[in-house]
Amino acid sequence: MDSPLNDVPDPSWLGAPIDARSLFAPEQAALMVTLRGLAPADWGKEAVPGWTVRDLAAHILGDFYGRLARDRDGHQEGPAFAAGETLESFIHRINQEWVDAYRRVSPSALADTLDLVGGQVARFFEAADLNSPSLGVSWAGVDPAPMWLDSARDFTEFWTHRQQIRHAVGQDTDPDPRFLTTVLDTFMRALPHTLRHTDAPVGTRIQVQIDGPAGGTWTANATEERWSLTGTTAADPAATICLDAETAWQLCTRGIQPDTALARARIDGDRDLAEAACQIVSIVY
Repeated sequence: MDSPLNDVPDPSWLGAPIDARSLFAPEQAALMVTLRGLAPADWGKEAVPGWTVRDLAAHILGDFYGRLARDRDGHQEGPAFAAGETLESFIHRINQEWVDAYRRVSPSALADTLDLVGGQVARFFEAADLNSPSLGVSWAGVDPAPMWLDSARDFTEFWTHRQQIRHAVGQDTDPDPRFLTTVLDTFMRALPHTLRHTDAPVGTRIQVQIDGPAGGTWTANATEERWSLTGTTAADPAATICLDAETAWQLCTRGIQPDTALARARIDGDRDLAEAACQIVSIVY
């Protein structure tokens, strides 16, 4: 929730830019298919700890309104940090306040509003300048962030919440690689920040491989200044962690904990480096 500044620091250590702009409209359409297909009882099922499906849908709407108000409309009013409040505490507090307020809104009315406002959000992102400065991405360690990362971050949040709703009502994760490829690529941009306290000789490489049609390989290199994500394979990595796609995205969003991911992973090389990489988290947590 940080305010964008005038200049974006060199983000090359985050890897090649991601362009998620064309995915917001189909993701919004997929969300509406999911919500319109819910039975009345489904809205009361737990989607995440402490929140029902209806609560989570209200939270998505709050994200929609926040993005449009702040970045499209230049609206400056809204909740402020309390004295001594951390970013994480602030975000959790205002999210809960919004959800509590929306519990008086019926599921039908909520879905109708999400349909209307979500289309506006998709159009906003479609027109975004990917190189412009935007909100900081705390889990990637960059503030301000380039719009390409900020927009990709929002895309992953919308996608993740849709999966949480699907899981709540007994549906599997949407395997569509159009979406999941971008989600995983965005989540892996947290690797350099995850490893920031991991000491290793310059030139050390840690490789994360994700299996499946939406997967890929990401390599974090230890440089003199920081860990840097090259996005290329390494000839001789010090550690390689292989994960399936479901484990990878659930780990990054803390649907599962690192020890569970490590138990499922195939690891070659330095176990300590592999464990450090598996502390990755790509949400405000």
